[in-house]
Amino acid sequence: MTGYALLTPSLIGIVVFLLVPIVVVIWLSFQKWDLLAPLTAVGLDNWTNVLTDAAFGNSLLVTLAFVVLVIPVQTALGLFVAVLLNRRLPGSGAFRVIYVVPWVCAPLALGVVWNWIFAPTGGALNALLGTHVPWLSEPALALPAVAAVTIWSQVGYVTLFFVAGLAAIPEQILEAARVDGAGPTRVFWSVTVPLLRPTLFFVLVTSVISSFQVFDTVYALTKGGPQARTDVIAYSIYRTAFTDFNLGQASVMAIVLFAILVVVTLGQQLYFRRRITYDLS
Repeated sequence: MTGYALLTPSLIGIVVFLLVPIVVVIWLSFQKWDLLAPLTAVGLDNWTNVLTDAAFGNSLLVTLAFVVLVIPVQTALGLFVAVLLNRRLPGSGAFRVIYVVPWVCAPLALGVVWNWIFAPTGGALNALLGTHVPWLSEPALALPAVAAVTIWSQVGYVTLFFVAGLAAIPEQILEAARVDGAGPTRVFWSVTVPLLRPTLFFVLVTSVISSFQVFDTVYALTKGGPQARTDVIAYSIYRTAFTDFNLGQASVMAIVLFAILVVVTLGQQLYFRRRITYDLS
């Protein structure tokens, strides 16, 4: 009873701020509500409208494309930077701080800066390249541009955990591999990467969830355009709820996003379950 009493404050927070909102969203998915008029029960109409809506299908595809663009580059770049920092070269401490700064900054503030960088006229990037490219208004370039900003802002987060994972690998294991004749490349792929799998699992799960829920960067840079090429699920939920004032359909979209994240996370867990080594002693 003492243990449960000590857990009570946290349990209250979980129930009030996590479980209750989930139940409310599920309930709202069967209602019609515009935030002003009384709620009206509509049965499965919201579900039918959302699941047959081509615009929502486009949002799913755009979000999937965004995740595919971000996750591999972000993970590989984070691991590469972590390996460099782990060598403890002069100035490594300062670079650790520099890489993490974009991650701790407000996304909307960063969006204002990147809007200026990507501006077709007077933008820093076009001035540097000596060209005139509409990075955020060209349909083929908008999503890669948003993905690039996301990678830039999140790579410090990934690097931080990979640095911690590399520091946790006992040096004697790496030294044993070198004594057996393994070169740096073989040591990295055959010893370091397998022992980093717990860290890789955590990084991939959190990064995938974050990428599926991306909103701030899209809102600051493109607001879902041009031609809905950056209309990710989170922005579609926001627009449906607070621009179209259709809380019922927005709730359905949120539940679909939640279900996708559960399936993806369980898939990652099943994949890594037998490929993870925790005992490094």
